[in-house]
Amino acid sequence: MTVAPLLPVDLSGIHLKPGRALARQLYEALRERILDARLPSGARLPASRDLAGVLGISRNTVTRALDQLYAEGYIQGRVGDGTYVADLAAISPVTPNTADSPAPSAAVQQLENHYLPLPPAGAPRAFRVGVPAFDLFPFETWARLSAKFWRKPDFARLGYGDPAGDRKLRELIAAYLRNSRGLPCDPAQIVITCGAQQAISLCAQLLVQHGDKVAVENPGYRAAGHALAVAGAQLQGIEVDADGLNTAQLAGVENCRLVYLTPSHQYPTGVTLSLQRRLELLEWAERNDGWIIEDDYDGEYRYNGTPLAPLAALDRQGRVLYVGTFCKITFPALRLGYLLLPPALAQAFSRRRALDIRHSEIGTQAVMAEFISSGHFQRHIRRMRTAARSRRDTLLAHWPKNIRGCAAMPAVDAGLHLCVRVSSVERERELIERAANVGVEVNGLSSYWLPESTPPEAQRAGLVLGFAAVAEPDIERALQALSRAWAD
Repeated sequence: MTVAPLLPVDLSGIHLKPGRALARQLYEALRERILDARLPSGARLPASRDLAGVLGISRNTVTRALDQLYAEGYIQGRVGDGTYVADLAAISPVTPNTADSPAPSAAVQQLENHYLPLPPAGAPRAFRVGVPAFDLFPFETWARLSAKFWRKPDFARLGYGDPAGDRKLRELIAAYLRNSRGLPCDPAQIVITCGAQQAISLCAQLLVQHGDKVAVENPGYRAAGHALAVAGAQLQGIEVDADGLNTAQLAGVENCRLVYLTPSHQYPTGVTLSLQRRLELLEWAERNDGWIIEDDYDGEYRYNGTPLAPLAALDRQGRVLYVGTFCKITFPALRLGYLLLPPALAQAFSRRRALDIRHSEIGTQAVMAEFISSGHFQRHIRRMRTAARSRRDTLLAHWPKNIRGCAAMPAVDAGLHLCVRVSSVERERELIERAANVGVEVNGLSSYWLPESTPPEAQRAGLVLGFAAVAEPDIERALQALSRAWAD
């Protein structure tokens, strides 16, 4: 309804729509007119009874809208003289002068160069990297356990919790690591995190001082490098060969006391750090009073024999920080991971994490604890490992033959992805573009190198393919599409 011009101010154009909170609509309409000066400072507003009559609404509705404007300082009352628009001149918006804007802080400038790009949108498809088989997760079981917890939760677990994480879950993780990884550990050494990325970021925050040299695999997991660089690290790229990270090259980096690596299944090349290199790396840490961040992101996926013993299982000096995650065995949206820390560091990491998010949400932790203790987790691991092996075999069996510039398929004994070498970066980009044109996701190995420390001629090219995200028929269809798209 349009307001007639008989009021002390012009309120024409106010239309209140049925079905929404009328008081909220009126509040928003008056606030908008005050902010854009259609209701200027000092203007007298109509009495609530008059405004209600003109708008055809109750006086109580008008009163609620005016009370909100009073509370936020847009209007003010004068005793015995009505209601007036407040003087907002002192806080009126000012058009920013970009020429005089302060320079961004060093931290903001760091983020300009080191940030995580948005992940691919939509449901998983061939050959998306970094995601497991969503279609095999027991969602009904998870939903039942979740409903059971929230139906009658233990009030003792609903307050502010331990920043290190739910005690029961940490006990179960410690038992799992002792049995499956041979890691002697205590629940007090475990800190629950929102996935592996937060675990890596915590390590960067507590172990890196501005200007420190930090060694990372090259090519390697760029998101880890970004977290370390934002903390002030000078990244030192260490080459990766058939035996994993080159420990001789690491030993030649002066004043370096921290290294990040993925020894069980190197990301993205897929190689495994040899036993000799593992022992050399531990000697390096002891000799240099250094630290090793071991990211065991997909250690459950071992197709020949049992999973390899982590570096942390060989560590006798308390030098290894072990990063684990549930996201590669469940789904990334779960955002649940953990850090196994040397005893001397556990309390500091827990306290530092408390400053960021206080502690993790209890529901997910509690349900995961029940999921593990009821035996569902171990059964799911076996099912996922079997499925990933089958999907790997399908990829290897149907891979297009004689693609110009592509090397032979490598042996794949672990993990959720593989890497096929390509003759040049130009050919790599051509193959990726053709794959995208037929709806197939392929990552380029060239994007995993440290650009600031690797000359273009040293950057090997390749195709990085995840094989676990979709079922065998989808893999076969994608490979048929690639065969046509890549035919010269």
